[in-house]
Amino acid sequence: MRWADRRIVLPGLIAIAGLAVLIGLGTWQLERKAWKDALIATLAKRLAAAADDLPPPDGWSFLDPADHEFRRVSFPAEMVKTELLQHQEARVYTSGSALRDDVKTPGYFAFAPARLSGGSIVVVNRGYVPNPHPNAQTRPLGEIDGVVDLVGVLRWPESPGWFVASHNAQDDLWFVRDPAAMAAAKNWGEVAPFYIELETLEPPGGLPKPGRLKVNLPNNHLQYALTWYGLALVLVVIFAIWAAGRRRERPA
Repeated sequence: MRWADRRIVLPGLIAIAGLAVLIGLGTWQLERKAWKDALIATLAKRLAAAADDLPPPDGWSFLDPADHEFRRVSFPAEMVKTELLQHQEARVYTSGSALRDDVKTPGYFAFAPARLSGGSIVVVNRGYVPNPHPNAQTRPLGEIDGVVDLVGVLRWPESPGWFVASHNAQDDLWFVRDPAAMAAAKNWGEVAPFYIELETLEPPGGLPKPGRLKVNLPNNHLQYALTWYGLALVLVVIFAIWAAGRRRERPA
């Protein structure tokens, strides 16, 4: 091996490793794009479908989120009343919603228990309230009496983050949508393993405001893939130019 050739062996191995990483990242982004395309198509189909009857309570534990989340359902229920008004709802802070075009500013979603005809409890997201500073003394808005027909979308609980508390006890404000945790904190009793994003429930005064969910997920994976592949091409060109220069050199 000539002296000039030996000088490019180690840099060449490093360049090959970098090239493999860049190509791998680009390919991973293409795989993510395919997954995101399928997810968007699935959500769009489910959200556009007619509402089915809410599954019966004896089958709730068998529901698979992968097959049932974002499916539209309809059911009659009565909003649960308690002696302490603040215990009737759990307020979930939001700075905006990717699934609702009408939620652009900070506020909260009002989660509350609804009782089915057989006595089972389902937690429902009654809608959005544009109040960025709710606290433990904030009273529920738009209370509704009696049995009402509800239409909404099945959703499953969120997982708590590493760095974000799920609940601020002082202000009684939630940051994670977890109906079981809400029910335990509010003494609602046993609730369904899912919750319902209500589309319809016109309360007195218009708040909380329910709304139809829309698919609005970002899908920039093709752009990211082209960026990684472009960097891989740049690496090849730069290394080829550098290696050609080294091969022309001779030892002093």
